[in-house]
Amino acid sequence: MKAVERAKLVRSLRQESRRLRLLVLVIGFFLVTLTFVVVSKPDALLFNLNGRLSVDQAPRSLLIRQTVDDDDARTQRSAAAQDPKVVDDEEGTSEEEEKRALTSEPEQAKNEEKTTEPQLLAHFVGSGAGEEKKGKEGHHKMTLPTVSNYTIRDAEDSDNAKQEETKLGAVADQSDANGRSQQQAQDNAEWERKPLCDFSNFRANVCEMRGNIKIHPNASSVMYMEPASSKRNEVWKIKPYPRKGDELCLGKLRELTVKSSKAAPECTKYHNVPAVVFALTGYTGNLFHDFTDVLVPLFTTASEFNGEVQFLITDMAVWWTNKYHVVFEKLSKYPLIDFNKDGEVHCFKHAIVGLHAYMEFTIDSSKAPHNYSMVDFNRFMRRTYSLPRDSVSALGEIPKSKPRLLIISRQRTRMFLNLPEIVKMAEELGFEVVVEEANVSSDLSHFSKVVNSVDVMMGVHGAGLTNCVFLPDKATLIQIVPWGGIEGVCRIDFGNPSEQMGLRYKQYSIAVHESSLTDQYPLDHEIFKNPLAFHKGFEFIRQTFMDKQNVRLDCNRFRPVLLETLDQLNQ
Repeated sequence: MKAVERAKLVRSLRQESRRLRLLVLVIGFFLVTLTFVVVSKPDALLFNLNGRLSVDQAPRSLLIRQTVDDDDARTQRSAAAQDPKVVDDEEGTSEEEEKRALTSEPEQAKNEEKTTEPQLLAHFVGSGAGEEKKGKEGHHKMTLPTVSNYTIRDAEDSDNAKQEETKLGAVADQSDANGRSQQQAQDNAEWERKPLCDFSNFRANVCEMRGNIKIHPNASSVMYMEPASSKRNEVWKIKPYPRKGDELCLGKLRELTVKSSKAAPECTKYHNVPAVVFALTGYTGNLFHDFTDVLVPLFTTASEFNGEVQFLITDMAVWWTNKYHVVFEKLSKYPLIDFNKDGEVHCFKHAIVGLHAYMEFTIDSSKAPHNYSMVDFNRFMRRTYSLPRDSVSALGEIPKSKPRLLIISRQRTRMFLNLPEIVKMAEELGFEVVVEEANVSSDLSHFSKVVNSVDVMMGVHGAGLTNCVFLPDKATLIQIVPWGGIEGVCRIDFGNPSEQMGLRYKQYSIAVHESSLTDQYPLDHEIFKNPLAFHKGFEFIRQTFMDKQNVRLDCNRFRPVLLETLDQLNQ
C-alpha cells in the first residue's frame, strides 16, 4: 500500500510540475503580448481597480464584454472572469463583425487557442485548482489585441466617423433648409393674412405685397393674385405721393387701383427684384418738397434693397429725374420705368406702392425699415455726391484756416436787404464768408460741394436751407425766422430735421424793426400787435408773411448768435 501511495504521489507531483511549467509559459506569453500592445497602442488597455478593462474608458474599437452563465452567483462571477469577448462599442454590432475581428488573429494564435492554452488560462484566472473542471467546461476563446485588430478597427472607425459627420452635416443642412422654408411659409402666411394696404399713417398711404403680383400700367392697376380657394376681396385706391389729404397737390396725380384678383393678363415682363411705385409732380420742383416729399421717403423705402429694386414712377417729369439721376442710380441698379407710358404687364414677387413718410423732412427711426434715421440720410447724400468732409474740424486744427460761413441769398422774397453789412460783420468776427443763391436751377453737384466745404450755413426761412443735407456732421445751421409768429413752422421744417442729422441748430427770430412789413403797415397795425390773428390757413400765412416780406438784419442784435457759434466750433 505504501508503494502504491508513493507511486500516486510521484505521479501527482509530476502532474503539478507539468502544470506549473505550463502556467509559467502562459504567464510569460501573456506578459510578452501585453508589452507589445502597450508599446504599439498605449491606450488599448485601460484597467480599473479590479484589473478589468473599464467599459467607460476603453477605446471605441475594443471593449471587453463579460459572459455570464446561469448557474449560481459564484459560478457567474467565475465565468465572468473566464469569458472575455471582443465587441464594438456601437449598438447593433453583428455576429459577422465579431467573427471578422476574431479571424484577424495570426494563424499561430488560432492553433494555440485550439490546444490546452485556453484551459490553462481559464484555470489561471479562475478561483483556484479545485475549479479546474468547471474552467474546462465553461471556457471560451479570448482574442488578444494585435496590431491588425487596431489597424482594421481604427480604419473602420475613421470611415464610420467621416460618414457620420457627412450624415450629420447633411441633416444640419436639411434642417436649416427646412427651417428657412418653414420661416418663409410663416412669413407668406402672415402676409396673406395682412391687408394689402395701410392707410393709417396721417402723411402717406402705402400698400405692400409679397407673392404673385402683376402691375399693369395701362389699366392703372396693381393686382395681387389669389388662389381659387381664397375669399379675399380687397380693392384700394391710392395716389402714391406722400401728401395725404392735400387735394390741391393730389388733384392732378394718377390714381392707381390695388386689388386682390383671381384673373389678370399674362405677364410680359418678369422681374427678380422688388418694385417700388411712386409719383412725382405734386409739389416737386421746389427744393424743399423735392426732399421732404420724394427723396427722403424714397431713401427710407428703398435703401434696404441695396440697389436691387425696380422703380416705377407715375406722373414722371424727365427733367426732374435727370436732376437727381445720381440719387436714383445710388438707390437702384435698374432703369426707371415711366408708369404712364409703359404698356407691359410686369410681374413681381414683392411690391410697394407709395413711399414711407413721416413728419416734414424727417425719418421716424422707430417706424422706418431697419430704423433708418436722418443721420443715415445725411451720410447717404454726402456719399452720393462724393463729398469729402464728414465732420467739421475744431478751430485751430488746420493752421491759418478760418471758419467758413455760407449765406444763402434770395432774389425775390425774404431777401437780405443789407447783405453787404452782414458780410462785413461776419468777416470782422473771423469768418470767411461765402454767398450763394440756391434755386431750382442750381447745379447740385457744384452747390453740394460748396455747402460741404463750410462750417456754418445761414439763411432766411425757405427752400434754400434744404441744402443742409450736404453739411458735414457737427456743422451749424442758422435759420432766420421772418416776422409773423411762424417759429413753430420754421422749427418743424428745418430745426428738427437738422438736429436729427447731427447738426447744430440756431434759430433767430427777427424783431419788428428788422421786417420790411414796416414799409407796408403802420407800427400800430394788428399785424405787429397780434400776428397770430393772420393765421387763417397756410396760403394766407405764406402770402402775408413770406411772399411779401424781406429782412433787414440788425447786425448788433444778431452778432451774439455768430459769437456763440464760434465758441461751439472751438469745442
